[in-house]
Amino acid sequence: MLLACLGFAILLLLCFYGLPLGFASLAVGVVGFAYTRDWNWHGAVTMMSQQIMEFGANYGLSVIPLFILMGVFIHRANISEDLYRAAYALVGRRPGGLAQATVLACAGFAAVSGSSLATAATMTKVAMPYMRRYRYDDSLSAGVIAAGGTLGIMIPPSVQLVIYGLVAEQDIGKLFIAGILPGLLLTLLFMGAVKFTVLRRPSAGPAGEGLPRAERLQAYAKVWPVLALFLIVLGGIYLGVFTPTEASGIGATGAAVFAVLRGYVRNVRDLYEVLLDACKTTGGLFMVIFGAQVFANFINLSGLPYDLVDLVKAMDLSPIGVVIAVCFICIILGMIFEAVGLLLLIVPVFLPTLIGLDIDLIWFGIVMVLVVEMGLITPPIGMNVFVVRTVATDLDLWAIFRGVTPFVAADFVALALLLLFPVIAVGLL
Repeated sequence: MLLACLGFAILLLLCFYGLPLGFASLAVGVVGFAYTRDWNWHGAVTMMSQQIMEFGANYGLSVIPLFILMGVFIHRANISEDLYRAAYALVGRRPGGLAQATVLACAGFAAVSGSSLATAATMTKVAMPYMRRYRYDDSLSAGVIAAGGTLGIMIPPSVQLVIYGLVAEQDIGKLFIAGILPGLLLTLLFMGAVKFTVLRRPSAGPAGEGLPRAERLQAYAKVWPVLALFLIVLGGIYLGVFTPTEASGIGATGAAVFAVLRGYVRNVRDLYEVLLDACKTTGGLFMVIFGAQVFANFINLSGLPYDLVDLVKAMDLSPIGVVIAVCFICIILGMIFEAVGLLLLIVPVFLPTLIGLDIDLIWFGIVMVLVVEMGLITPPIGMNVFVVRTVATDLDLWAIFRGVTPFVAADFVALALLLLFPVIAVGLL
């Protein structure tokens, strides 16, 4: 266990000094493996190549670049403004309505883009000017955007759920279905957090202007194609019409057609830019995946998973106690690591323990994704907070952290409900 803890400490140190997580975990994994084999560098390099080749050849991984491509096409089609307009038409005229509209728009955009960081960056550009126009408090405005961006992790199709499914060897289609109700629950809780904030401080979220019926209908009409695409992808998986991999291809193709028809992909150069963006994102993600696999192999060799199993047995923790302990660790580490990297580092370590305790791994996957999501908006390193601050440079960083506080509380409420009522996650299966 000491060797594994030392490996984690060195990994954290390298990340703090700015080395990307993928390269840091790869380096620590190779060196750690070599050390356990009396500095057998040939064996370490061979292990690294085998891990990369075996995981890279996994057919299930093809889901990731296709869903990423789908998200890039949707982003290219500038659907974010249409989603925000439709959400505003629905709830914008109420006190705090613009902030609630931002939650709904973030949920919709995050669902089709699959990226929390992209959602936060895009919605900052779209929603922030509207909320400032109606004299919304900057803290509430920035907080709701940063928190709303995290909905992309939970609402399927989610890259994080795909990663968890591959690592834990669980059905990705079932994970997508299991994420629907928790995603809707979290959206409602975030809207409730906005309502709570406005009730405490009415000046933080004044009511917006109501739109005429014709404009509301026009706003709804602009978003139905992308919502239809979303329903086709999830509905096809739910009904067993096609597999998640086939669904990702259908989603990417549908998004491409949508972007072309809207005039945002007009020539070969536009298509090249979309494909290049998707390739860059996919390459960065796969580097994290490969590095984490090598690091996980070193951790397994160190004996940490088996030591944890023995520790749990000695402490006589209940299955729910083990899950709560894992959640606590993930919340702490989520302040430092990004979501995919954290999943890849933590899940392999605790998986033998969870299997031994007969814990439902589908339900646990939803819980894991939720707590990983929380790390994106919690200090000191809430990635979504820094994304919002990067786009809106005049915002005070601590004001944003104050703004996300009610939404962090909403996350804890959602976590408690998932722990107490697992049926929320597995009820549709």
